[in-house]
Amino acid sequence: MKKVLALLMSLVITVVALSGCGTAKDASDSKSNAGSAKESPKKDIVLAGIYKAGDQQWFIGEGAAAKDKAIKMGAKDFMFIDAKMNPDTYLQALDNAIAQGVSGILVCVPDQKLSAVTMEKAKAANIPVIAVDDPLMDKDGKFIAPYVGIDALAIGKACGDWAAKYAKDNNMTGEDVGVLLLTADQISSCVPRTEGQKERWLAAFPDWPADRIFRADYNGPQEKAFDVSSATFTANPKIKKWVVMAINDEGAAGATRALEQAGLDKDAVVIGIGGYLAKLEFAKSEGSAFKATAFINYVDIGEYSAENMMNYLVNGTEIPADRRTPAVMITKENYKEIMKDQAN
Repeated sequence: MKKVLALLMSLVITVVALSGCGTAKDASDSKSNAGSAKESPKKDIVLAGIYKAGDQQWFIGEGAAAKDKAIKMGAKDFMFIDAKMNPDTYLQALDNAIAQGVSGILVCVPDQKLSAVTMEKAKAANIPVIAVDDPLMDKDGKFIAPYVGIDALAIGKACGDWAAKYAKDNNMTGEDVGVLLLTADQISSCVPRTEGQKERWLAAFPDWPADRIFRADYNGPQEKAFDVSSATFTANPKIKKWVVMAINDEGAAGATRALEQAGLDKDAVVIGIGGYLAKLEFAKSEGSAFKATAFINYVDIGEYSAENMMNYLVNGTEIPADRRTPAVMITKENYKEIMKDQAN
């Protein structure tokens, strides 16, 4: 009986000892897992930047700035995606980014009619979104996602004021002068740029004939701007001097090439918005009809959007609802001083 009791006691001690080791190991694993979970957001954050025209210098520069900022703040990766101005390509890119489990999305849609579906898909996957350059809006024009971009109307007005002053200073007010507004009416964020340009031109020249203000619509690329500008110049041979205002630098560059082809560039003035292509025209020793642009700092927009997304993902900091970067008119005379490193 004593031997049996001794054996039982020995078994109990062994089980308790083994049980204690198991409990210690489990507790250690639990702490380790908890630590990994706590640290994983900083290690595993992946952002996607889906840009409507990823081959344009604006978006290339903005995306690079966003990536650099995100990586510096601890992101594992930043996916730069070109939607190619194609709604189907955009939706496929959005679905792919969500399927890959990205942590946050910076997006510039090729068509603002995609705003609702963008937010529906992102919310279903619990992925935060920041709209850049073009806001995501509902049918009433209300923002449905945080926005980082520009004050389009104010920038348009600055372009119109500069163009009007140039015209007055250079005797471009006669009956042989026409105004061409290169528009992108299908992109609501671009419409105020044109409205501001026209408003300030008419403020300077209230009696300017309506039949000498022309509109030509394009969707952003330089080659499209070239085509619609060329068609306008050809259709109006009585106009010998042109004042052209575009909604981006691509439009201004396209119009400049069209003016050169038509032999009209020496007596023309072209104004863009951006700075990234204008600087190439300003650097030409022979000069260019592309005289000015409203410089917008795409590095600022890229960095700010990525910084706010990272702050939200890492610290839970609320993303500002609406932030618009200012612009300033630049010319051949001042672009290096204002653009600084971006002038190179």
